[in-house]
Amino acid sequence: MWPFYLMALVAIVSTVRVVTNTNPVHALLSLIISLLAVAGIFMIVGAPFAGALEIIVYAGAIMVLFVFVVMMLNLGQNTVEQESKWLTSSAWAYPALMSFLMGLILVWMLKSDYTTTGALMGTEVVGPKQVGTTLFTQYLLLVEVAAMLLIGALVAAFHLGKREPGAEEDKQ
Repeated sequence: MWPFYLMALVAIVSTVRVVTNTNPVHALLSLIISLLAVAGIFMIVGAPFAGALEIIVYAGAIMVLFVFVVMMLNLGQNTVEQESKWLTSSAWAYPALMSFLMGLILVWMLKSDYTTTGALMGTEVVGPKQVGTTLFTQYLLLVEVAAMLLIGALVAAFHLGKREPGAEEDKQ
């Protein structure tokens, strides 16, 4: 039971740091730690497929994209000063502590008999086939609504980012 509470504490503290941090790169790094902690919670409660998806999709692809966009937009003279501040030990103490706590839980889970006894807190391990069957039978309407919302957001982002022909020439 303690690994669940420890992961939950890491997720809560990391999420609070996302909201309260003034540096966008540090906030995004805290969000990555929070998403990894949520993935750990999924694995602890017996949903390793959901945990793996959380790591691959959110903590992996989307957050790396966010970090690169923020770092690319943050160009200028302040960048050199910012990078020198990032190299201090106080800037890396929090992520190192949270990663250490998640590493302890990972080592504990690998040493335990997690794979043969099933879920640590749930009654069974939920696999990808069960997730797919449930999503596309019982929750089919919600999946379709989510798909329509994502398509609408894609169209809106395209139109907001679209530049008129010759718009760049007018600025110069």
